[in-house]
Amino acid sequence: MPDIETPAAVCNGGFAKLHNQALAAIDAALVAVRSHAAPTRVTSHATWEDDRGMNERVKRLRHQSETTQPYLDMERALIETATYLEHEGSVSTPELRGMVLRDYFAKKTITIEPGELIVGEKGRGPQAAPTFPELCCHTLDDMHNMNDREQVNFCVTADDLAAQENIVIPYWSARASREKIMRAQTPAWHDAFEAGIFTEFYEQRAGGHTCLGSERGVSAGFDEIRADIQAAIDSLDYMADENAVSKRDELSGMLIALDAVTILAERYAELAERMAAEESDAARAAELKQVAENCRTVAHGRPQTFWQWIQRYWFIHLAITSETNPWDAYTPGRLDQHLIPYYRADVEAGRLDREHALELLECLWVKFNNQPAPPKVGVTLKESGTYSDFANINTGGITPEGADGVNEVSYLILDCMDEMMFIQPNSNVQISRKTPRRFLLRACEVARAGWGQPAFYNTEEIVDELLAAGKSLSDARRGGSSGCVETGCWGYEAYPLTGYFNLPKILEITLHNGVDPCTGKRIGLATGDPRGFATYEELFEAYLAQMRYFIDIKVRGSNVNTQICARENPVPFMSLMTEDCIARGQDYNAGGARYNTTYLQGVGIGSITDALASLKCNVYDEHRMTMDELMDALDSDFAGEEGTRIRGIVSRHTPKYGNDDDYADDIMRAVFDAFRDYVTGRPNMRRGEWRVDMLPTTCHIYFGEVTGASPSGRRAGEPVSDGISPEAHADVCGPTAVIASCAKMDHASTGGTLLNQKFAPAAIEGERGLLNLADLVRTYFDMGGHHIQFNIIDRATLIDAREHPENYRDLIVRVAGFSEKWCNLGRELQDEIINRTEQGF
Repeated sequence: MPDIETPAAVCNGGFAKLHNQALAAIDAALVAVRSHAAPTRVTSHATWEDDRGMNERVKRLRHQSETTQPYLDMERALIETATYLEHEGSVSTPELRGMVLRDYFAKKTITIEPGELIVGEKGRGPQAAPTFPELCCHTLDDMHNMNDREQVNFCVTADDLAAQENIVIPYWSARASREKIMRAQTPAWHDAFEAGIFTEFYEQRAGGHTCLGSERGVSAGFDEIRADIQAAIDSLDYMADENAVSKRDELSGMLIALDAVTILAERYAELAERMAAEESDAARAAELKQVAENCRTVAHGRPQTFWQWIQRYWFIHLAITSETNPWDAYTPGRLDQHLIPYYRADVEAGRLDREHALELLECLWVKFNNQPAPPKVGVTLKESGTYSDFANINTGGITPEGADGVNEVSYLILDCMDEMMFIQPNSNVQISRKTPRRFLLRACEVARAGWGQPAFYNTEEIVDELLAAGKSLSDARRGGSSGCVETGCWGYEAYPLTGYFNLPKILEITLHNGVDPCTGKRIGLATGDPRGFATYEELFEAYLAQMRYFIDIKVRGSNVNTQICARENPVPFMSLMTEDCIARGQDYNAGGARYNTTYLQGVGIGSITDALASLKCNVYDEHRMTMDELMDALDSDFAGEEGTRIRGIVSRHTPKYGNDDDYADDIMRAVFDAFRDYVTGRPNMRRGEWRVDMLPTTCHIYFGEVTGASPSGRRAGEPVSDGISPEAHADVCGPTAVIASCAKMDHASTGGTLLNQKFAPAAIEGERGLLNLADLVRTYFDMGGHHIQFNIIDRATLIDAREHPENYRDLIVRVAGFSEKWCNLGRELQDEIINRTEQGF
């Protein structure tokens, strides 16, 4: 009698067959997507010989980086899907997330490009952009949009589309965190989000935001860290600790994630050894052998040389940004201070000279530039329309002991950024009271080249910010700025951003008694018809009530999203690099770090200040017009003879922020203080608190699009002001008046503020111009300012570049907390930069 299969056996056999078919389909899709060569693009450098770089090696690598068109890389999404198919449900979530990184690093395509000294890419090669379907599962329309749009586009092949349609979407469309986040929000949240009151970072990315900083992160060997994790596992108390099992799962996930980096380093060592054996050029063969030795050393132990430290950091960077999409990418923090002991030891031993050290730094800069930010669509693209992944390297400042932090490597880094002129890494200098004048002047020389780097940060003010937020002095001195301008205690703090907050739009809602005039839908509080307000104070109180209402909605929603992120997307590798996640057995996203801060970014402080100043001055103080007349002008976007008359008054005859005029500046301070006080101190669900910072990325363009005409004379749809900068052409009293106005804000009570200034090259040419620029920075910092950065280019050049982009393929400008190629910017953003006030001394 033949065997008869039981129903359970049939069921199990069927599932196994489907499982195997799915894995086979993934393998086939991987072969297909890997078959495509990287696409190319045109730059102003026709050949590698006329590209930038200190020597032929760097020029070739830079040319490859710049002439490779960013493209979508489906490897990670497919390998991740296979990992979930094989392991989901049989292991804990932290372990599963560790397996995703391990499997990706074990199976991803790896290459060593000709001449490379630092090895490793996030995707298949330079400019390859992996996707993160566990966070946001892009639709086919999204992918077509990525490919077809004019700016910040990614090449997408037919095989990529097929893999997305047949494998990724069926598995991830309902599982992605974005879907869970959107389902978890209230109708009030959706109304405000859709109206452009705020944005939500977790919509298409994960939490993140920290830098290399702790002793473990900076120098410990991976085997040492593995031993630390194992010791934490061995010490778990299953008799008394009710969280022992969850701690074990998190720590186990850390071990798996750490294995991932070791696997990747060993794979590169083996590849370099094979290439060395086949290399006919003796000098290159020796380099490849050294690359192999570097990779093997840092796969397990501490780096021993300048070169090995850079390679170790780069593997950490790849792990952080491949594990999840933190957007504001992991950076080495104080790169000069981390490298200086290795530099000095290598020079003394004869292993290194200044030229080779600079060459290694320039090779690292190429690596950063090879990594475009993960593709974004919709509102998230409007928030940050750039390829930049915001790897913000700090140079200078002070040491953890409080001494001057400028050293030999600091000057090497300035030379490197000057030579390479890349949009990323997003390099800055920290200027302290102890910073040598020579270093400040050299940084100003680099900035004077006109491409927006370095940005300048105030070390003492950064320390004050961190102390005000409860950090110890020694930890505060280890911190700095990352992303755009955001302050954190590197290696010890988790400080994710949650989204942008549209301060001018809230006034529009207030002026319409809680109704969004764009849709006619009530989304705010019924605070009263402004035509009935007898005093400015009544109007301002109504505005503050609306602000508080929308902040409540935003904070509640982001707290929910934080918990979803912690549950669905733990980050075991980022956790093991951040103190005190190992000691607590707790994930970075769940409050494991020593310090846990959540930021909300205020946008449009200049625009809301000038709008309120206009209302106060023209309606209530000077009685130049009634509220009814002004409202009619706003609703018509200043149309007709009467609208034109009113716009002339509010635009040209009203106090404006940015001119050291207390009438306007006191309003700025009142709005800022309220925004800060309504946010700061709220619990964030990660054992920490909320704080504010003031930066826009490119969101000031989007927020302007959804905001009608302003009482300041701003037309409907025009950008709102960026960072803490004044509105375009409002600042008419020169740069010293601008910094005087900006300094009236309490910067130390924020997590960072962003100030853009624009100069024509002629205004700062020669020695006198350089000294003026340096003195402007020093003066602003003496007044308590956090940050200042410069576009140094004349209006005529920008207008010509807008009309003839083919002649300006490599023109770089400063946008917000980042630089970007002019041709990668949309017309609205180009116009906004053109219209910024051109200052002079």
